[in-house]
Amino acid sequence: MLIGYARVSTDDQNLDLQKDALTQAGCGKIFEDRISGARADRPGLREVMEYLRSGDSLVLWRLDRLGRSLKNLVETVTLLEGQGIGLKSLHESIDTTSASGRLIFHVFAALAEFERNLIRERTQAGLNAARARGRKGGRPKALNNDKRMLAVRLYDEKEHSVGHICELMNISRPTLYKYIEEARKTA
Repeated sequence: MLIGYARVSTDDQNLDLQKDALTQAGCGKIFEDRISGARADRPGLREVMEYLRSGDSLVLWRLDRLGRSLKNLVETVTLLEGQGIGLKSLHESIDTTSASGRLIFHVFAALAEFERNLIRERTQAGLNAARARGRKGGRPKALNNDKRMLAVRLYDEKEHSVGHICELMNISRPTLYKYIEEARKTA
């Protein structure tokens, strides 16, 4: 049995195009969501996953309706395959119930993993180049060195509470403790 799933990101978007395409493809039942694909908990997706049985095929207008990341998409398709359920995407003409459809889907997954690795490598190379030029990156310190030393000295004198020191210096408790730890390491 062909079961459809349609999703739009917001309430003001329209599902008609997707529902028409799924109906024309022969879907006996269509589940829908009006929620971002980035959300893990989508009621319509949860319902369709519970409804699907071995031998069924989940039909989508486009692959991006099922999930935003290809990693998530691959995990979902693997879960479906493990339950004997196929996936059909109308727009991309992918049908995992056929050998060629599974091949195309896995090629897409391999390309996505390759792209993620390239991005990771480029990011690491950029960070290493910045470090070589003396740039550390990260969030700047809330206080300059003199004020950090003052905060640590106030803490060590034990005349003020931690909360009072944080209020005086306009910093959070974790920031104060981080400054104390840094001062202990350099001492």
